[in-house]
Amino acid sequence: MRPLVRRLAIALPILALAGALLAWWAWSRLTTQYTPGELIRYAQKRLSGHNALEALASPVLRLAQQRWERTPGSRLPTLGKGQQVGPATDEPPVESVLPVADADALVAALRTATAGQFIEIAPGTYSLSRHLLTGQPGREGKPVTVRAAVAGSVTLDIRTEEGIIVSQPWWVFENLVLRGACAEDNQCEHAFHIVGKAAHTIIRNNRVEDFNAHVKVNGVVGDWPDHGLIASNTFTNTRPRNTAQPVTPVDIVGASAWRVADNLIQNFVKSSGDRISYGVFMKGGGRDGRIERNLIVCTPTHVSQPGSRVGLSFGGGGTGQGFCRDGRCVAEHTGGLASQNVIAHCNDFGIDVNRSWQVVLAYNTLVNTAGIDARNASGSVRIVGNLVEGRVRARDGSQLQATLNELGRLPDWLVAPDALDLRWRRLPEAIPAAEVLGDDFCHTRRQPVTLPGAFDGEPKCP
Repeated sequence: MRPLVRRLAIALPILALAGALLAWWAWSRLTTQYTPGELIRYAQKRLSGHNALEALASPVLRLAQQRWERTPGSRLPTLGKGQQVGPATDEPPVESVLPVADADALVAALRTATAGQFIEIAPGTYSLSRHLLTGQPGREGKPVTVRAAVAGSVTLDIRTEEGIIVSQPWWVFENLVLRGACAEDNQCEHAFHIVGKAAHTIIRNNRVEDFNAHVKVNGVVGDWPDHGLIASNTFTNTRPRNTAQPVTPVDIVGASAWRVADNLIQNFVKSSGDRISYGVFMKGGGRDGRIERNLIVCTPTHVSQPGSRVGLSFGGGGTGQGFCRDGRCVAEHTGGLASQNVIAHCNDFGIDVNRSWQVVLAYNTLVNTAGIDARNASGSVRIVGNLVEGRVRARDGSQLQATLNELGRLPDWLVAPDALDLRWRRLPEAIPAAEVLGDDFCHTRRQPVTLPGAFDGEPKCP
């Protein structure tokens, strides 16, 4: 027996070392193709229903998630983004104002208002059990405006699937609070649904909460609501959405030349169905969309809760052919630009490009995300000047031009990135500014020589 014991004493450490080396090699190979978060979620899915194995492995997987997907420990600042509460800066001519003070009057005013008129809602909370419909078109220089005179003073409690359906061009909605108040999450789909002929719609300085897709934009029978603006709004949810429907606060399908700028988009967790959610996407065969200077926080708490959350995307999960602008979606989006955004605390990729062409991703700061992912992007994707915690991954034939990006641990560069204190701890090497990209996250003009990420120098937001 003693020779056997001696042989075992020699063999067991060797076998253990070989097993460890094999596990390390397998992990290294896997993590070149997949992110640690993807592997952890896959393992959790495969273990589901195997009670004994799940009990053994779950604590280890949770520890691994805490290592790769950090949860901020305090309330996050808004960095000056989202709805700004207070009096409106402009005073419309008295003769153009349609004052309303109850829900029925609001329904009637949207139906009858004409170009240049202001529907001004008296302060208070209005319960809406039917959707609001626009009746007449505005025109360039004279839109129809629906607003509160003091931002945040008017709350519309939406108790129906869609709150406001915009089907006419040149309408503006500003300074409102729209709140989903449905018994079930499936019953509160959209606060705003912009469709068909509703070109040049503006949604500005509103707070919108507890919807699946807070703003939905799509075509109808060959008409597409192009040239819209979604600016300085807060889009959020107070709880995970228990629905199999798409969960995407800004959901733009097929429409072109939309700008999504200076919004706070946060807390968009989907707890049912495929559990995949996006902060913003543009897809469906549109083109020339711009996503600029937004603060996107996938979830400010419990970053590793079930599901996958992506910050912004050109292409999303793809579009059914019946909903594509060209009938085929050869490219989900063409000519898109995402620049000067801060994207944080996403357990999936911060930026995703799926079957979209000629996309530019420039000067974004990605905190505690898996990084940037390009898939099926056979038209070139230009990735320049980003500050990325995570990786830049190309797959399924994607063509990338990645230059002047800084990848690494953001705590090495910034004071407290998880808490969104994005002041520089250590300056990276300066880089030349890319052309025609406009101001930085704080509306500071970029200098010819600048820094990677969303800020030109130290953050100077309000």
